[in-house]
Amino acid sequence: MFSRVSSRAKPDQSTMPPILRTVNFSLAVMHIFVNIFQFFILPIYFLPKSMWWGLILVPFAALNNPFWALIHEAIHDLFSSSNRINLAVGRLLSIFFGAPFHVLRFTHLSHHKFNRSPLEKGTEIYDPEEVSRVKASFRYFFYILCGLYLLEVFSTLLFFLPPNIFRKLRQRLVDRGNIQEQWLARKFMDDKWIREIRVDGIAICLIFGLSAFCYREHWQLLAGLLMARTFLISFMDNVYHYGTPLHVTISGHNLSLPWIFSTLLLHFNLHRVHHRNPGVPWTKLPELFAQHSERFDRNYFTAAMDQLYGPIPLADLAGSDAMNKKY
Repeated sequence: MFSRVSSRAKPDQSTMPPILRTVNFSLAVMHIFVNIFQFFILPIYFLPKSMWWGLILVPFAALNNPFWALIHEAIHDLFSSSNRINLAVGRLLSIFFGAPFHVLRFTHLSHHKFNRSPLEKGTEIYDPEEVSRVKASFRYFFYILCGLYLLEVFSTLLFFLPPNIFRKLRQRLVDRGNIQEQWLARKFMDDKWIREIRVDGIAICLIFGLSAFCYREHWQLLAGLLMARTFLISFMDNVYHYGTPLHVTISGHNLSLPWIFSTLLLHFNLHRVHHRNPGVPWTKLPELFAQHSERFDRNYFTAAMDQLYGPIPLADLAGSDAMNKKY
């Protein structure tokens, strides 16, 4: 059975000292500047001087996952103790990320609620009695190589459908979808959130469209920038859960990284600690790791490569930790 740990556990304000809010705001400013630089300043000012400036996009690509980690703090209401600031900054960051905040928020919270369900989208789990390994492999590798980010981006288009068509699609999921799809469909019944998603979607189109105009003859660099984001966000999404047992919503891998890289990633690699304590800010995760005598399951980069083993049959994961022992 699924754990009853809440995916929206209310953060303890005592765990959010002023210094943490200052650090979070500083990180937000940095990520916004990096995105403005790579989308606009680089093509307008630096590329006309020399194409060698395009190399700066290589280290910038390494910031994609830390960027998502900061948005993740806002998703869990941990960016700021103010709900208004948390929402505003979360929306702004998500616009530069390329997907509306509420889309990212509810899909991520559904992951916490339905983690390791055989029905959860984007995992390595497949049932050989329902689908062949070849088809499961195609679907799985498409998802981890590019599909997750593309789904987050292009699902926004659904919210621009004519209202009657959107309502019918939503109701169809409520009536016929699986339990996770039903949960998500009900979350998107709030007209205020739908309006905010549409506003954010328009802002995203403007930013990315204007960036494409700025790059013009250097469009290959913008394409490479977006391809890197698409791959890195998609590929590192399920790395924290690959091979963990079914029906344990608080499961996940704690993956070892040098301290500096773990900090840059906002300790996202301490993923089992996060799933057990979703209302705790990123700065407290190492402390909980030590207090609860947690352990590292494997190396971060080794775990990333483990995903290339491909999809795993349902029977190999059901009711056991066999895959954890395999590695």
